[in-house]
Amino acid sequence: MGGGGTAAGTEGNLAVTRRHVGTSIELMRHGDTGQVSYRGQLDDALSPLGWAQLREACAARHWDRVVSSTLQRCAAFAEELAERRDLPLRLDARLVEYDFGQWQGVPIEQLQRDSPDTLQRYWSDPEHHAPPGAEAFGAFRDRLGAALDEIAREAGTHGGRTLVVTHGAVIRLLRCLVESRGFGDMVRIEVAHASLHPLAWTGRNP
Repeated sequence: MGGGGTAAGTEGNLAVTRRHVGTSIELMRHGDTGQVSYRGQLDDALSPLGWAQLREACAARHWDRVVSSTLQRCAAFAEELAERRDLPLRLDARLVEYDFGQWQGVPIEQLQRDSPDTLQRYWSDPEHHAPPGAEAFGAFRDRLGAALDEIAREAGTHGGRTLVVTHGAVIRLLRCLVESRGFGDMVRIEVAHASLHPLAWTGRNP
């Protein structure tokens, strides 16, 4: 993911970097939903605990705009936050969680019992060993890259701080990209509910 770019692509990334001086992007995972399986694109609502986690995490922080996944465990809180603080809000379907295919809704313990080798291959190399029926990893990476490019352009135009409310696998993949880590590290990146992650995004090939 993100292989070698052309000289023109490198110049474009440098232009993005210059344009975004004085701006910041922060990723935030949704709160608890009361579910313990791979949820993927199942549209779960936040639990009361999830609402409390998000409100507490945001209480002393400030942003200038909010962008959110369209799934309700992200969008419902983003709408509340934007309304209460009079912030512009944009919902973006490209920020939804990875589609885990046949694993969606299946408890991790069941997968460890029934498909331990398949699960381990996915954890070790998600780019080449997707769950059965899952979204192609390259398509996941590309939609997230396009979404972040647009967020970065908006930040460069308007300045200030952007909060992006999204999902665990989304945050792990984006962090691997900007931190130059292999995708096998995704499973080792801690992304707790309502956790915040600054992202130094400089373009599709950071």
